[in-house]
Amino acid sequence: MSQHPTGEMRRPQTDDRVLWDIIQGISGYAAVFVAHDLHLFALLAERPCTLAEVCEALQIAHRPAEALLAVCASLGLVQVHAGRYRLTPVSEAYLVPSSPTFFGGLLDMVIATYATYSFDSVKHTVRTNAPQAYGGGDVPTSPQEHAARMRAFARGMHARGMAPALAWPDVLDFANYRVMLDVGGGSGVYSITAAQRWPHLHAIVLDQAPVCEVAQEYIVQYGLQQRIRTQVGDMWQDPFPAADLHFYSGVYHDWPPEKCRMLTQKSFASLAAGGRLIIHELLYNDDKTGPFAVASFSVTMLMISEGQQFSGQELSTMLAEAGFTDIEVKPTFGYWSMVTGRKP
Repeated sequence: MSQHPTGEMRRPQTDDRVLWDIIQGISGYAAVFVAHDLHLFALLAERPCTLAEVCEALQIAHRPAEALLAVCASLGLVQVHAGRYRLTPVSEAYLVPSSPTFFGGLLDMVIATYATYSFDSVKHTVRTNAPQAYGGGDVPTSPQEHAARMRAFARGMHARGMAPALAWPDVLDFANYRVMLDVGGGSGVYSITAAQRWPHLHAIVLDQAPVCEVAQEYIVQYGLQQRIRTQVGDMWQDPFPAADLHFYSGVYHDWPPEKCRMLTQKSFASLAAGGRLIIHELLYNDDKTGPFAVASFSVTMLMISEGQQFSGQELSTMLAEAGFTDIEVKPTFGYWSMVTGRKP
């Protein structure tokens, strides 16, 4: 039997809201994914609705509809006025299929893998340091299935990347750079937005064959096939094509520090004097106490990869050790920042 202190009990110096937020976040955040899956946000994009109209359109009862709408309202995803629910600007930007920054592909990926993040899975990974994506589990059974998953993943990352991709080309002056090598460039979204912002800039998207197929589709969709090309390659084994700007977005966090140092050194060796390296990531603060989304993302990396999130200070040190100078950490969009340096 546990022992309790005797004597006068005193009121805690802080309230317990953070614990309630953690506990109720388990079901509350899941409800947002359910709302997406039921097309609640697409419905409200068509017109503001009463609670009864939401029930009828989604074919759900009053009680669950009210619960979903309340969760979404509490998070700033919907608002209610004169008895009608409508979208907020954040939902219009990220939760409506017609938006160029629609997060739907990423939300669908999370729904498809939701069981991966159960308590038991997280505990097992923490205790064993063994990613769930390796050593069994849900592994592709054929090269065709593997290629299909890579294409689906690239499209999901395109959804995640569009908003920061529209912001990052404004953070630095790229007037003196001519060719951008987008290493592990996925759908090419960062090359596409850079080329749109800087009309003189050409780009090469380097990735595996199924991913390059997806990138080529987007490049054609945006009419940039004269300035952006894809190159099938292995960033670890193949030499880098000539470029004066190397760009990695969401690549370093997939790998342990020693492999990231290898990429940094490879870029330094490949770039000519004056060439620039940019690492675009969701960064920890320098003492690695947050933000929460980045810390939580590091748990995700623990579950599915060899990687981890880095701080700007850690990546700056990595660039300096490789020989880069004029190193800067620059916020770009939301939780995203770039760490950049120049080869002297």
